[in-house]
Amino acid sequence: MTVRKYEKYILTDLKLPANVQSREAEYNKRATRILWMEEEIMKGSSSVILSWYWKPTEKEGSPSHVHDFDEIIGFIGSDPQNPQDLGGEVEFWLEDEKYLLTKSCLILAPKGLRHCPLRVTKVDRPILFLAFSVTGKYIKDGVIHDRGES
Repeated sequence: MTVRKYEKYILTDLKLPANVQSREAEYNKRATRILWMEEEIMKGSSSVILSWYWKPTEKEGSPSHVHDFDEIIGFIGSDPQNPQDLGGEVEFWLEDEKYLLTKSCLILAPKGLRHCPLRVTKVDRPILFLAFSVTGKYIKDGVIHDRGES
C-alpha cells in the first residue's frame, strides 16, 4: 500500500498518551473520548481533546488550575434542530466566578487565568467537549496532567 505524503497529518483513531491510559476505565463510566492529539501523538501538533459527555459527573471534574498558554474549551449540544441548546448543564468556573452553561459555547481561558473546576450536572443529550491548547503537551500548574478529568 502506498503511503501518501500528507496522510501523517490526519488523525482518525484514538491514541492516548501513556499518562492517560491508566485512568480511562473510570472516565469511560461517564464519557467517551473521540480523539486526542498532542506532540506525543502527532509531532508538531497543538493539544486537542474531543469527548462526548453522556452522564453527569458525580464529583468535580478537572480541578481549578492555570496554564502558561491559552486554552479554548468548548461545550457543544447535539441537537441538529437546535444546535445552541446544550442539552444539559455544565458548571464551569473562571477565577472566582461560577457559570452554569446551558447553551453551546466556546470559552477562552487566556494564559494565567485560573479556570475550572468543571462539573457536568445534567445531560439530556450527549454534549461534545472540546479542549484546544496552543501547546504540544498539556501542563497545568506547572505539571503534566491528564486533561480528561472533566
